[in-house]
Amino acid sequence: MQKEIIDDKKVVKKPRLIEASFIKSAQSINDSLEDTVSEVVFLGRSNVGKSSTINGLTSRKSLAKSSATPGKTQLINFFDVKYRVDEGSDYDFRFVDLPGFGYARVSKSLKEVWQKNLVEFIQKRVSIRVFIHIRDARHPNAMIDRDVQNYISDFIRGDQKYITIFTKYDKLNQKERVKLKKDFPNSIKISNLKKSGYEQIHKEIFEHIFGEIN
Repeated sequence: MQKEIIDDKKVVKKPRLIEASFIKSAQSINDSLEDTVSEVVFLGRSNVGKSSTINGLTSRKSLAKSSATPGKTQLINFFDVKYRVDEGSDYDFRFVDLPGFGYARVSKSLKEVWQKNLVEFIQKRVSIRVFIHIRDARHPNAMIDRDVQNYISDFIRGDQKYITIFTKYDKLNQKERVKLKKDFPNSIKISNLKKSGYEQIHKEIFEHIFGEIN
């Protein structure tokens, strides 16, 4: 994401993520980090590729841990990240990886606890500036994803942005890709396998939190 010359008169600067590190895991908003730094929250169904997306965006192979057992990763994980536009122009904020939803192999009581903790975190966390909803391009109309989007739309603040990202875009045929673009024109389509689509995500995040780059 270096400077790209568009023509002889204009140079477009692009933010690049230069640092990312795990800071802390928390069970709820009560034991989370101090609510003072802008945060980008990642949410999505279990095994949708959320961890792979975070690792791809940060160029860190195992920064976010994924679990082979749906629902096993139940903690809220915080990562400090740093973007750079020009030398000496660094911008700090956090990525927050939320537990996956839609899992079945956990007890009802445990699901109720996780749900309460997540609802409280999502609604009351002042630092959240961007919600990134990871969805599977092969199942774009999953009911649980629609429910989550509708739920967040009921309380999202004016200073917050909601971004829909479809993973596994490379697994669609041409007809499916055309339909996805038509049905979800404002979404971002990525392939974690081919490492494509990340640049647009970086741009959306950066410009919402810090404004357009001059």
